[in-house]
Amino acid sequence: MEGLANSGAQILPKGTVLFSSRAPIGYVAIAANPVATNQGFKSFALHDEVIPDFVYYYLQRAKDLVVSLASGTTFLEISGKKAAQIPIPVPPIPEPRRIVAEIEKQFTRLEAGVAALKRVQANLKRYRAAILKAACEGRLVPTEAELARKKPETRNLKPEFETGEQLLARILAERRKHWLARRSLGDGGTGKGKYKEPATTGTTGLPKLPEGWCCATVEQLNLANRPCAYGVLQPGDDLQDGIPFVRVGDINDGKLDTSNLKMISPVIAAQYPRTKLQGGELAITLVGAIGRTAIIPDSLAGGNTARAVGIVPLSKLLSAHWVEIWFRNPRKIAEMTAKSHEVARKTLNLEDVRAASVALPPLAEQTRIVAEVERRLSVVDELEAVVTANLQRASRLRKSTLQTAFTGG
Repeated sequence: MEGLANSGAQILPKGTVLFSSRAPIGYVAIAANPVATNQGFKSFALHDEVIPDFVYYYLQRAKDLVVSLASGTTFLEISGKKAAQIPIPVPPIPEPRRIVAEIEKQFTRLEAGVAALKRVQANLKRYRAAILKAACEGRLVPTEAELARKKPETRNLKPEFETGEQLLARILAERRKHWLARRSLGDGGTGKGKYKEPATTGTTGLPKLPEGWCCATVEQLNLANRPCAYGVLQPGDDLQDGIPFVRVGDINDGKLDTSNLKMISPVIAAQYPRTKLQGGELAITLVGAIGRTAIIPDSLAGGNTARAVGIVPLSKLLSAHWVEIWFRNPRKIAEMTAKSHEVARKTLNLEDVRAASVALPPLAEQTRIVAEVERRLSVVDELEAVVTANLQRASRLRKSTLQTAFTGG
Protein backbone atom coordinates (compact mmCIF):
# COMPACT_ATOMS: atom_id res chain seq x y z
CA MET A 1 0.00 0.00 0.00
CA GLU A 2 1.21 3.49 -0.74
CA GLY A 3 0.02 4.94 2.52
CA LEU A 4 -2.73 5.88 4.87
CA ALA A 5 -4.18 9.37 4.55
CA ASN A 6 -5.55 10.93 7.72
CA SER A 7 -7.08 14.17 6.59
CA GLY A 8 -8.84 15.87 3.74
CA ALA A 9 -5.89 18.16 3.02
CA GLN A 10 -4.76 16.12 0.01
CA ILE A 11 -6.52 14.80 -3.06
CA LEU A 12 -6.59 11.02 -3.09
CA PRO A 13 -6.59 9.09 -6.36
CA LYS A 14 -9.42 7.11 -7.88
CA GLY A 15 -9.51 3.60 -6.37
CA THR A 16 -8.61 4.75 -2.86
CA VAL A 17 -10.37 2.61 -0.26
CA LEU A 18 -12.12 4.64 2.44
CA PHE A 19 -13.58 3.56 5.75
CA SER A 20 -15.37 5.62 8.38
CA SER A 21 -13.22 6.02 11.48
CA ARG A 22 -15.74 7.92 13.62
CA ALA A 23 -19.16 6.70 14.73
CA PRO A 24 -20.64 4.95 12.88
CA ILE A 25 -17.34 3.13 12.40
CA GLY A 26 -16.49 0.59 9.73
CA TYR A 27 -18.42 1.67 6.64
CA VAL A 28 -16.28 1.06 3.54
CA ALA A 29 -16.27 2.58 0.05
CA ILE A 30 -14.04 2.84 -3.01
CA ALA A 31 -13.44 6.28 -4.51
CA ALA A 32 -14.82 6.30 -8.06
CA ASN A 33 -13.00 9.59 -8.73
CA PRO A 34 -10.20 11.60 -7.09
CA VAL A 35 -11.47 12.55 -3.64
CA ALA A 36 -10.69 14.56 -0.52
CA THR A 37 -12.02 13.34 2.83
CA ASN A 38 -12.62 14.83 6.25
CA GLN A 39 -11.33 13.60 9.60
CA GLY A 40 -14.14 11.06 9.84
CA PHE A 41 -12.48 8.78 7.29
CA LYS A 42 -9.24 6.88 6.95
CA SER A 43 -8.06 6.28 3.41
CA PHE A 44 -5.93 3.54 1.86
CA ALA A 45 -4.16 4.63 -1.33
CA LEU A 46 -3.08 1.34 -2.90
CA HIS A 47 -0.23 0.16 -5.11
CA ASP A 48 -1.25 -0.53 -8.68
CA GLU A 49 -1.01 -4.29 -8.20
CA VAL A 50 -3.35 -4.27 -5.18
CA ILE A 51 -7.00 -4.68 -6.17
CA PRO A 52 -9.21 -2.10 -4.38
CA ASP A 53 -12.20 -4.47 -4.40
CA PHE A 54 -10.17 -7.08 -2.50
CA VAL A 55 -9.32 -4.58 0.28
CA TYR A 56 -12.89 -3.28 0.23
CA TYR A 57 -14.39 -6.73 0.85
CA TYR A 58 -11.73 -7.61 3.40
CA LEU A 59 -12.46 -4.50 5.48
CA GLN A 60 -16.17 -5.38 5.41
CA ARG A 61 -15.35 -8.84 6.71
CA ALA A 62 -12.99 -7.37 9.38
CA LYS A 63 -15.49 -4.76 10.63
CA ASP A 64 -15.49 -6.14 14.19
CA LEU A 65 -11.69 -5.91 14.29
CA VAL A 66 -11.79 -2.36 12.92
CA VAL A 67 -14.36 -1.27 15.52
CA SER A 68 -12.29 -2.83 18.32
CA LEU A 69 -9.44 -0.40 17.52
CA ALA A 70 -11.62 2.63 18.33
CA SER A 71 -11.26 4.65 21.51
CA GLY A 72 -12.44 7.96 22.92
CA THR A 73 -14.59 9.61 25.58
CA THR A 74 -16.84 12.06 23.73
CA PHE A 75 -17.14 9.74 20.73
CA LEU A 76 -15.34 6.67 19.46
CA GLU A 77 -12.67 7.19 16.82
CA ILE A 78 -9.85 5.23 15.21
CA SER A 79 -6.58 7.12 15.04
CA GLY A 80 -4.36 7.05 11.98
CA LYS A 81 -1.80 5.07 13.98
CA LYS A 82 -4.36 2.42 14.91
CA ALA A 83 -5.75 2.29 11.36
CA ALA A 84 -2.25 1.62 10.03
CA GLN A 85 -2.16 -1.50 12.22
CA ILE A 86 -5.12 -3.14 10.47
CA PRO A 87 -3.68 -6.35 8.97
CA ILE A 88 -4.68 -6.75 5.33
CA PRO A 89 -3.59 -9.98 3.63
CA VAL A 90 -2.50 -9.49 0.05
CA PRO A 91 -2.11 -12.87 -1.69
CA PRO A 92 -0.20 -13.06 -4.98
CA ILE A 93 -1.96 -12.35 -8.25
CA PRO A 94 -4.23 -13.83 -9.59
CA GLU A 95 -5.67 -15.12 -6.28
CA PRO A 96 -7.24 -11.76 -5.20
CA ARG A 97 -9.03 -11.51 -8.57
CA ARG A 98 -10.49 -15.00 -8.20
CA ILE A 99 -11.63 -14.21 -4.63
CA VAL A 100 -13.26 -10.92 -5.70
CA ALA A 101 -14.94 -12.60 -8.69
CA GLU A 102 -16.44 -15.34 -6.48
CA ILE A 103 -17.59 -12.85 -3.83
CA GLU A 104 -19.29 -10.71 -6.47
CA LYS A 105 -20.96 -13.76 -8.06
CA GLN A 106 -22.39 -14.82 -4.70
CA PHE A 107 -23.37 -11.25 -3.78
CA THR A 108 -25.13 -10.77 -7.12
CA ARG A 109 -27.32 -13.78 -6.33
CA LEU A 110 -27.92 -12.53 -2.80
CA GLU A 111 -28.79 -9.02 -3.96
CA ALA A 112 -31.28 -10.40 -6.48
CA GLY A 113 -32.92 -12.39 -3.70
CA VAL A 114 -32.95 -9.42 -1.34
CA ALA A 115 -34.47 -7.21 -4.06
CA ALA A 116 -37.23 -9.79 -4.60
CA LEU A 117 -37.91 -9.99 -0.86
CA LYS A 118 -38.13 -6.20 -0.62
CA ARG A 119 -40.62 -6.17 -3.51
CA VAL A 120 -42.70 -8.68 -1.58
CA GLN A 121 -42.45 -6.44 1.50
CA ALA A 122 -43.68 -3.45 -0.49
CA ASN A 123 -46.54 -5.45 -2.00
CA LEU A 124 -47.60 -6.70 1.43
CA LYS A 125 -47.60 -3.14 2.71
CA ARG A 126 -49.83 -2.09 -0.20
CA TYR A 127 -52.10 -5.08 0.36
CA ARG A 128 -52.42 -4.19 4.06
CA ALA A 129 -53.50 -0.68 3.10
CA ALA A 130 -55.92 -2.08 0.48
CA ILE A 131 -57.57 -4.33 3.07
CA LEU A 132 -58.18 -1.38 5.40
CA LYS A 133 -59.41 0.82 2.54
CA ALA A 134 -61.86 -1.85 1.36
CA ALA A 135 -63.08 -2.39 4.93
CA CYS A 136 -63.78 1.31 5.42
CA GLU A 137 -65.62 1.56 2.09
CA GLY A 138 -67.89 -1.41 2.79
CA ARG A 139 -66.33 -3.63 0.12
CA LEU A 140 -64.68 -6.28 2.27
CA VAL A 141 -67.73 -8.27 3.39
CA PRO A 142 -71.39 -8.34 2.30
CA THR A 143 -73.34 -5.44 3.79
CA GLU A 144 -76.38 -5.97 5.99
CA ALA A 145 -78.53 -4.49 3.22
CA GLU A 146 -77.21 -7.02 0.70
CA LEU A 147 -77.73 -9.96 3.06
CA ALA A 148 -81.25 -8.82 3.96
CA ARG A 149 -82.26 -8.65 0.29
CA LYS A 150 -81.12 -12.25 -0.21
CA LYS A 151 -83.51 -13.60 2.41
CA PRO A 152 -86.50 -15.28 0.72
CA GLU A 153 -89.03 -13.59 3.00
CA THR A 154 -87.78 -10.09 2.11
CA ARG A 155 -87.30 -10.38 -1.64
CA ASN A 156 -90.46 -8.41 -2.41
CA LEU A 157 -90.33 -6.22 0.70
CA LYS A 158 -88.10 -3.52 2.07
CA PRO A 159 -85.20 -5.30 3.83
CA GLU A 160 -85.42 -5.10 7.62
CA PHE A 161 -82.26 -4.65 9.68
CA GLU A 162 -80.94 -2.13 12.20
CA THR A 163 -79.16 0.53 10.19
CA GLY A 164 -76.14 2.51 11.33
CA GLU A 165 -78.44 5.50 11.81
CA GLN A 166 -80.69 3.51 14.14
CA LEU A 167 -77.68 2.20 15.99
CA LEU A 168 -76.39 5.75 16.44
CA ALA A 169 -79.77 6.80 17.84
CA ARG A 170 -79.52 3.97 20.40
CA ILE A 171 -75.96 4.99 21.31
CA LEU A 172 -76.98 8.63 21.82
CA ALA A 173 -80.03 7.66 23.89
CA GLU A 174 -77.92 5.36 26.07
CA ARG A 175 -75.27 8.06 26.38
CA ARG A 176 -77.80 10.61 27.66
CA LYS A 177 -79.55 8.10 29.93
CA HIS A 178 -76.26 7.04 31.52
CA TRP A 179 -75.20 10.65 32.08
CA LEU A 180 -78.48 11.52 33.78
CA ALA A 181 -78.35 8.39 35.95
CA ARG A 182 -74.83 9.20 37.12
CA ARG A 183 -75.85 12.78 37.83
CA SER A 184 -78.86 11.68 39.92
CA LEU A 185 -76.46 9.64 42.06
CA GLY A 186 -74.34 12.72 42.62
CA ASP A 187 -71.42 11.38 40.60
CA GLY A 188 -69.03 14.27 40.05
CA GLY A 189 -67.68 12.59 36.91
CA THR A 190 -70.66 13.88 34.92
CA GLY A 191 -69.72 17.51 35.32
CA LYS A 192 -72.04 20.44 36.00
CA GLY A 193 -75.03 21.92 34.19
CA LYS A 194 -77.37 20.41 31.66
CA TYR A 195 -76.56 17.51 29.43
CA LYS A 196 -74.88 18.77 26.28
CA GLU A 197 -75.62 16.92 23.07
CA PRO A 198 -72.40 15.94 21.28
CA ALA A 199 -71.53 17.69 18.04
CA THR A 200 -72.72 16.11 14.81
CA THR A 201 -70.96 15.98 11.47
CA GLY A 202 -71.80 15.91 7.80
CA THR A 203 -70.42 13.54 5.19
CA THR A 204 -68.03 16.10 3.70
CA GLY A 205 -64.72 14.43 2.87
CA LEU A 206 -66.09 10.94 3.38
CA PRO A 207 -66.32 8.39 0.58
CA LYS A 208 -69.86 7.51 -0.45
CA LEU A 209 -71.28 5.44 2.39
CA PRO A 210 -72.79 2.01 1.67
CA GLU A 211 -76.51 1.45 2.19
CA GLY A 212 -77.31 1.17 5.89
CA TRP A 213 -74.25 3.12 7.07
CA CYS A 214 -74.30 6.59 8.64
CA CYS A 215 -71.78 9.18 9.74
CA ALA A 216 -71.00 9.97 13.39
CA THR A 217 -68.38 11.90 15.32
CA VAL A 218 -65.99 10.44 17.86
CA GLU A 219 -67.69 12.60 20.50
CA GLN A 220 -71.06 10.98 19.71
CA LEU A 221 -69.54 7.54 20.24
CA ASN A 222 -67.59 8.61 23.31
CA LEU A 223 -68.98 7.96 26.80
CA ALA A 224 -70.57 11.10 28.29
CA ASN A 225 -69.04 10.57 31.75
CA ARG A 226 -65.59 9.60 30.40
CA PRO A 227 -64.61 12.14 27.74
CA CYS A 228 -61.54 11.84 25.54
CA ALA A 229 -58.46 12.80 27.55
CA TYR A 230 -54.70 13.25 27.47
CA GLY A 231 -52.48 11.13 29.71
CA VAL A 232 -49.70 11.74 32.24
CA LEU A 233 -47.49 14.77 31.65
CA GLN A 234 -44.48 13.82 33.80
CA PRO A 235 -44.48 10.08 34.53
CA GLY A 236 -41.26 9.97 36.53
CA ASP A 237 -38.98 6.96 36.83
CA ASP A 238 -39.59 3.40 35.69
CA LEU A 239 -40.51 1.43 38.84
CA GLN A 240 -40.46 -2.32 39.25
CA ASP A 241 -43.61 -2.23 41.40
CA GLY A 242 -45.37 0.51 39.42
CA ILE A 243 -48.46 0.39 37.21
CA PRO A 244 -48.46 -0.08 33.40
CA PHE A 245 -47.84 3.05 31.35
CA VAL A 246 -48.62 3.17 27.62
CA ARG A 247 -46.40 5.32 25.39
CA VAL A 248 -46.39 6.18 21.67
CA GLY A 249 -43.70 3.60 20.94
CA ASP A 250 -45.87 0.83 22.37
CA ILE A 251 -48.53 1.36 19.67
CA ASN A 252 -48.19 0.36 16.03
CA ASP A 253 -50.26 -1.26 13.25
CA GLY A 254 -53.34 -1.56 15.44
CA LYS A 255 -51.45 -3.45 18.14
CA LEU A 256 -50.30 -2.53 21.63
CA ASP A 257 -47.00 -4.16 22.54
CA THR A 258 -47.07 -4.93 26.27
CA SER A 259 -43.66 -6.65 26.34
CA ASN A 260 -41.68 -3.55 27.33
CA LEU A 261 -44.14 -1.24 29.07
CA LYS A 262 -42.80 1.35 31.47
CA MET A 263 -44.15 1.08 35.03
CA ILE A 264 -44.86 4.34 36.85
CA SER A 265 -45.70 5.40 40.37
CA PRO A 266 -49.36 4.82 41.35
CA VAL A 267 -49.26 8.19 43.11
CA ILE A 268 -48.38 10.00 39.87
CA ALA A 269 -50.92 7.97 37.86
CA ALA A 270 -53.66 8.81 40.37
CA GLN A 271 -53.29 12.50 39.45
CA TYR A 272 -54.71 11.65 35.99
CA PRO A 273 -57.96 9.78 36.74
CA ARG A 274 -59.53 10.61 33.35
CA THR A 275 -57.05 8.33 31.59
CA LYS A 276 -57.07 5.53 34.15
CA LEU A 277 -57.51 2.52 31.89
CA GLN A 278 -60.39 0.09 32.18
CA GLY A 279 -59.81 -1.91 29.00
CA GLY A 280 -61.59 -1.52 25.67
CA GLU A 281 -60.70 2.16 25.11
CA LEU A 282 -59.32 3.45 21.82
CA ALA A 283 -55.75 4.75 22.17
CA ILE A 284 -54.51 7.20 19.52
CA THR A 285 -51.05 8.76 19.30
CA LEU A 286 -51.02 12.55 19.21
CA VAL A 287 -47.34 13.55 19.12
CA GLY A 288 -44.60 12.60 16.65
CA ALA A 289 -46.09 9.54 14.99
CA ILE A 290 -49.62 10.86 14.42
CA GLY A 291 -52.64 8.58 14.36
CA ARG A 292 -51.32 5.21 15.49
CA THR A 293 -54.18 3.35 17.13
CA ALA A 294 -54.88 0.30 19.28
CA ILE A 295 -57.56 -0.97 21.63
CA ILE A 296 -56.46 -1.14 25.27
CA PRO A 297 -56.54 -4.79 26.42
CA ASP A 298 -58.40 -5.69 29.61
CA SER A 299 -55.08 -6.83 31.09
CA LEU A 300 -53.98 -3.18 31.38
CA ALA A 301 -56.96 -2.11 33.51
CA GLY A 302 -55.67 0.23 36.21
CA GLY A 303 -52.82 1.49 34.07
CA ASN A 304 -52.40 4.92 32.48
CA THR A 305 -51.01 6.58 29.37
CA ALA A 306 -48.52 9.20 28.31
CA ARG A 307 -49.52 12.77 27.48
CA ALA A 308 -48.80 11.98 23.82
CA VAL A 309 -51.44 9.24 23.77
CA GLY A 310 -55.13 10.20 23.69
CA ILE A 311 -57.66 7.86 25.28
CA VAL A 312 -61.19 7.56 23.84
CA PRO A 313 -63.66 5.48 25.92
CA LEU A 314 -66.31 4.19 23.51
CA SER A 315 -69.92 3.09 23.86
CA LYS A 316 -70.38 -0.63 24.52
CA LEU A 317 -73.16 -0.64 21.90
CA LEU A 318 -70.65 -0.62 19.04
CA SER A 319 -67.43 -2.44 18.20
CA ALA A 320 -64.41 -0.51 19.48
CA HIS A 321 -62.28 -2.56 17.08
CA TRP A 322 -64.29 -1.20 14.14
CA VAL A 323 -63.52 2.37 15.23
CA GLU A 324 -59.84 1.44 15.56
CA ILE A 325 -59.84 0.00 12.03
CA TRP A 326 -61.52 3.16 10.76
CA PHE A 327 -58.71 5.29 12.21
CA ARG A 328 -56.02 2.88 10.98
CA ASN A 329 -57.20 3.34 7.39
CA PRO A 330 -54.36 5.20 5.54
CA ARG A 331 -56.87 7.83 4.35
CA LYS A 332 -57.84 8.65 7.94
CA ILE A 333 -54.24 8.71 9.11
CA ALA A 334 -53.46 11.22 6.34
CA GLU A 335 -56.44 13.33 7.43
CA MET A 336 -55.34 13.34 11.08
CA THR A 337 -51.74 14.09 10.13
CA ALA A 338 -52.89 17.04 7.99
CA LYS A 339 -54.72 18.47 11.02
CA SER A 340 -51.64 18.26 13.23
CA HIS A 341 -49.44 21.28 13.82
CA GLU A 342 -45.68 21.56 14.19
CA VAL A 343 -44.18 22.67 17.48
CA ALA A 344 -41.01 20.80 18.38
CA ARG A 345 -42.75 17.75 16.85
CA LYS A 346 -45.99 17.17 14.98
CA THR A 347 -48.88 17.37 17.46
CA LEU A 348 -52.56 16.55 17.01
CA ASN A 349 -55.10 18.27 19.27
CA LEU A 350 -57.57 16.01 21.04
CA GLU A 351 -60.32 18.39 19.92
CA ASP A 352 -59.63 17.31 16.34
CA VAL A 353 -60.03 13.69 17.41
CA ARG A 354 -63.35 14.43 19.16
CA ALA A 355 -64.67 16.13 16.02
CA ALA A 356 -63.38 13.49 13.63
CA SER A 357 -65.94 11.66 11.53
CA VAL A 358 -66.50 7.91 11.84
CA ALA A 359 -68.57 5.84 9.43
CA LEU A 360 -70.98 3.66 11.39
CA PRO A 361 -72.16 0.41 9.77
CA PRO A 362 -74.84 -1.79 11.37
CA LEU A 363 -73.41 -3.62 14.40
CA ALA A 364 -73.52 -7.10 12.82
CA GLU A 365 -71.64 -5.73 9.83
CA GLN A 366 -69.03 -4.14 12.09
CA THR A 367 -68.43 -7.55 13.67
CA ARG A 368 -68.01 -9.24 10.28
CA ILE A 369 -65.66 -6.53 9.01
CA VAL A 370 -63.46 -6.75 12.12
CA ALA A 371 -63.25 -10.55 11.85
CA GLU A 372 -62.37 -10.43 8.15
CA VAL A 373 -59.76 -7.69 8.61
CA GLU A 374 -58.13 -9.64 11.44
CA ARG A 375 -58.16 -12.84 9.36
CA ARG A 376 -56.54 -11.25 6.33
CA LEU A 377 -54.02 -9.19 8.28
CA SER A 378 -52.96 -12.24 10.29
CA VAL A 379 -51.95 -13.84 6.97
CA VAL A 380 -50.06 -10.65 6.04
CA ASP A 381 -48.30 -10.69 9.43
CA GLU A 382 -47.18 -14.28 8.88
CA LEU A 383 -45.87 -13.52 5.39
CA GLU A 384 -44.05 -10.40 6.62
CA ALA A 385 -42.41 -12.46 9.36
CA VAL A 386 -41.18 -14.96 6.75
CA VAL A 387 -39.81 -12.14 4.56
CA THR A 388 -38.06 -10.50 7.53
CA ALA A 389 -36.51 -13.81 8.57
CA ASN A 390 -35.20 -14.35 5.03
CA LEU A 391 -33.75 -10.83 4.85
CA GLN A 392 -31.92 -11.52 8.10
CA ARG A 393 -30.73 -14.83 6.68
CA ALA A 394 -29.43 -12.98 3.58
CA SER A 395 -27.46 -10.65 5.85
CA ARG A 396 -25.93 -13.63 7.64
CA LEU A 397 -25.11 -15.27 4.30
CA ARG A 398 -23.30 -12.11 3.20
CA LYS A 399 -21.12 -12.24 6.31
CA SER A 400 -20.61 -15.97 5.87
CA THR A 401 -19.53 -15.47 2.24
CA LEU A 402 -16.86 -12.95 3.30
CA GLN A 403 -15.73 -15.21 6.13
CA THR A 404 -15.35 -18.16 3.76
CA ALA A 405 -13.58 -16.06 1.10
CA PHE A 406 -10.89 -14.79 3.45
CA THR A 407 -10.42 -17.74 5.79
CA GLY A 408 -11.51 -20.70 3.74
CA GLY A 409 -14.18 -21.67 6.31
